[in-house]
Parts: sequence; structure tokens; C-alpha cells
Amino acid sequence: MTTPRIGQPVRGSTTGRPLMVALDLLGRRTALRVLWELRGDPLTFRALQDACETNTRLLNTRLAELREAGLVEHAEGGYRLTDEGRRLSEALKPLADWAEKWGDGKR
Repeated sequence: MTTPRIGQPVRGSTTGRPLMVALDLLGRRTALRVLWELRGDPLTFRALQDACETNTRLLNTRLAELREAGLVEHAEGGYRLTDEGRRLSEALKPLADWAEKWGDGKR
């Protein structure tokens, strides 16, 4: 699977609009988990693999996609969110709040 790109068809959309590209990228297995685990201090590949409870191949694929999208970078200390990745995390907080309230009604 190739990294989703703005202006190119993605899963669920032939337009390649930014929102659809973002949803395609974030909807890939372990993508959100990687972003979640990197919300704090940088993690080495091995620590990130353990935290995500995933295999080497899948983690390498997701990291490559997230790096190409400009959300994750590898720097001293390991992998970490870029400024854009941190902005995405902030943007997801209202969705997380909504999901908590929605989930309370389902229990």
C-alpha cells in the first residue's frame, strides 16, 4: 500500500481531498497507536514496537508513511512527533472527548 497523498485517489475517495487523505492514513492498522505512543518523550524503535504491540514489518511500514506525511520524525532519542504531528494530536482531542461521551451512553 502506498502512502496517501493529497490530490491522489485514496480509500473511499477519488478526489484526494486533504480530509480523505488524512482519514485513509489514520485508518491504517496501528497508525493511531503509533501517534498515541509518541505523544510524550521520543521512543526507540524497539520501545515503540513494544508499546504498540506490533511486528517489525508493520511498524516500519507505518513509520515510513507517517514520516513521509510529516507527522513523525527520527531524531536523537528515537522517534517523536513533529510539530505537525503535535497539531494533529491537538486536533484529535475534541474527537476523543466526543467518543468518551458517546461511549458512556453505550455502557
